[in-house]
Amino acid sequence: MFAAYAARINRDQPLDGLELGQRPEPEAPPGWTVVHVKAASLNHHDLWSLRGVGLGEEALPMILGCDAAGVDEYGNDVVVHSVIGQTGHGVGPREPRSILTERYQGTFAERVAVPAWNVLPKPAELSYEEAACMPTAWLTAYRMLFTNADVRPGQSVLVQGAGGGVATAAIALGAAAGLRVYATSRDAAKRERAVELGAEEAFEPGARLPHRVDAVIETVGAATWSHSVKSLRPGGTLVISGATSGPNPPAAELNRIFFLELKVVGSTMGSKEELADLLSFCAARGVRPVIDSVLPLDRAREGFEKMAGGDLFGKVVLTV
Repeated sequence: MFAAYAARINRDQPLDGLELGQRPEPEAPPGWTVVHVKAASLNHHDLWSLRGVGLGEEALPMILGCDAAGVDEYGNDVVVHSVIGQTGHGVGPREPRSILTERYQGTFAERVAVPAWNVLPKPAELSYEEAACMPTAWLTAYRMLFTNADVRPGQSVLVQGAGGGVATAAIALGAAAGLRVYATSRDAAKRERAVELGAEEAFEPGARLPHRVDAVIETVGAATWSHSVKSLRPGGTLVISGATSGPNPPAAELNRIFFLELKVVGSTMGSKEELADLLSFCAARGVRPVIDSVLPLDRAREGFEKMAGGDLFGKVVLTV
């Protein structure tokens, strides 16, 4: 079957390790099933895999891709939950949690094998392309907002770095849930798009907000960390799920964090139950993921280049 896969690890030039071509058909051990992929979306996790983060040389070649929507062996439209392990469903009960492509072949292929427990019904209201955006970026944003930040309608949230998959999801979900959403971006066009998506206002990075917020959704890291901490009200919550600009901010702002009793919460992916709730919420409220571009699988390299360059707003989706 045709697939996009990591053939080599290159920390400096990750796309040098990306190959497109034929790979063996997936095998489904007991408790697993094979999903015929219709659409799969790109995540920064795929770029990090090509750099060797979470993926060792011994696991190569590895088909990339965490997210997928498609058709199961019984003809049902489904969405794949990409977190494997720590459930006992289809894996050993003590297997540590991993994401597809860290231990198991991914979704940038015609077919993918996953534990049957990891397959959820796709709402009819969502297209394959829309549903394929949900399991990583949108699930991450959902958990950041409603589980780890624990914000309620009427409260305020700052989303750093409008344009990325998690950030655009947080803006759309927050606005649909009745939050007052503010966003930042270096790009004027992306700030405008953020407002169209539901943000109350969008600012340049580091700008003073109209008031301090209840929570900050942080995926940028070092470049925005100080601004994130300074934007919180006393007792507010900073939820971080990524650090695309680097993991080591020049100032940790520890004095401000302890004096104002701020909470800093790490967040990674989400549960199968949260994914089911997210899919139901989007179907019921008419919320749809922002899709930057849709490309056939054989043009996957274009999608990777677009994501690596940061020249996108929303998700890049590959169709099979």
